[in-house]
Amino acid sequence: MKKKLLSAVVVCALGFIGCGGDDDDTNKPPAVPKFDTVDNIQNYLEGKKLVMEGDNIPAFPNGFSEDLDLGANSQCYHDTVITVSSRNFKVVSTAGTLRNVDPQTKIGDCDRTVANGSPQTFDSKAVLIENVKADASCFDISIDYGFKQEGRGSISADGKTITLELYFENQALGADCASGAVGAQTVTLNSKPFTGNAKQVYTISAQ
Repeated sequence: MKKKLLSAVVVCALGFIGCGGDDDDTNKPPAVPKFDTVDNIQNYLEGKKLVMEGDNIPAFPNGFSEDLDLGANSQCYHDTVITVSSRNFKVVSTAGTLRNVDPQTKIGDCDRTVANGSPQTFDSKAVLIENVKADASCFDISIDYGFKQEGRGSISADGKTITLELYFENQALGADCASGAVGAQTVTLNSKPFTGNAKQVYTISAQ
C-alpha cells in the first residue's frame, strides 16, 4: 500500500495531469471584455489590426455598387486594413479590378481577387463612437479623414469581428442605431430607399 501511495506522489511531482485540482490558468483564452461603453470599445480596439477581404467586402461599400465605374472613387476593393492607434484609424485600401465595364451604363464586374494599382492610405483626424447598446450590438460611429464617413457598427460577442455600415457624410438618413440594427433596411441614400448590403466586416487581431 505504501508503495502505491509513493508512486502516485512521484507521478504528480513529475507534472502529469489528473492529480488533484488545477489552478493554472495559462492555457485558458483571454477574457473578452464587455463592449457596453465607448471607452471599453475604444480600449479594446486600441493597438489592433482590422482586416476586410474576400466575402467580408460588401456589394455596396459606402452605399455604392462595387460594380459601378466611378473612376478614382470606384468602390471595388481587394482588401482594406485598419490599424488603430491613439483612438484613430490608419486605413490602407487596395482596389480590386473592374472588368467588362459597359461604356454606356458604367457597370462592370468587380474582381476582388485581383489588386489594381497602389494602396491608398487615409489617416483619421477623429473617430467618434456614440449611443452604444448593450455589448456593442449597435453603436453610432463617424470618422473624419478630411472627408467624413458616418453610420453604425457592432462588435461580435467574442470580439473577433467588427462590422461597420458606413456612408459618406450627408448622403444617408436612417443609418443610426435609433433607426435600426446594423444592416437594417432603414436607410435613405441620396433621397432613395437603399436596399443593398453596405456592411463592412473586419476581422480583429493584434498588430
